[in-house]
Amino acid sequence: MIDTSHPAIQRLIDVAARKGIELDIRYLARPAHGVDETAAALDADAGQVVKSLVVVAVRPGGRLVPLVCLVSGRNSVDPALLSAATGEVAIRLARADEARQLTECSITDMPPFGYGREVRILMDQDLCAYEWLWAAAGTDTAILRVSPRTLRMLSNAFVGPIAVDSRIPATISTGIAPGLRFRPSPAPGRRGRGRWSAHRGSAIPAG
Repeated sequence: MIDTSHPAIQRLIDVAARKGIELDIRYLARPAHGVDETAAALDADAGQVVKSLVVVAVRPGGRLVPLVCLVSGRNSVDPALLSAATGEVAIRLARADEARQLTECSITDMPPFGYGREVRILMDQDLCAYEWLWAAAGTDTAILRVSPRTLRMLSNAFVGPIAVDSRIPATISTGIAPGLRFRPSPAPGRRGRGRWSAHRGSAIPAG
């Protein structure tokens, strides 16, 4: 039975209901920490675990525009690819307080859609290789089971190359187009120089 008392879960249900979709939300016996632990608890491949990373585009005057990247558990966001996909030239990983303010959700249980305000969402194309995906559903034990097609529809996400395999060494020194500015996150949670794998303290960080 889905606990609709939590506002984050209710927002997910409301978004899906408006599109005629009934969500498959399940509950773990205890919180899982890390992609590998989450995948093991679900008897799933690590690549099926969706990491929802909040990135901010820094506009003139310091205004922050939120972007949410839905990334395969095996991958990390590549800033150069993300910039090419969004057209943003000053981007960084959001701090925990910024993520909450901009989405009304905690980075520890960040869902893939259903935020408290309009947010641009981008989806890692590698997620489309799987029949089913698993994503945080707003609490530390709630997990959403969803197909890639349905996730794209519910999130209104752009699907494209925004991430690379975390196991491949970064080559950011040769992979950035001239003129792009990538600001380091004040609260780094990254694996490899110039890539973003997870927010520090998130429930489903890089495994």
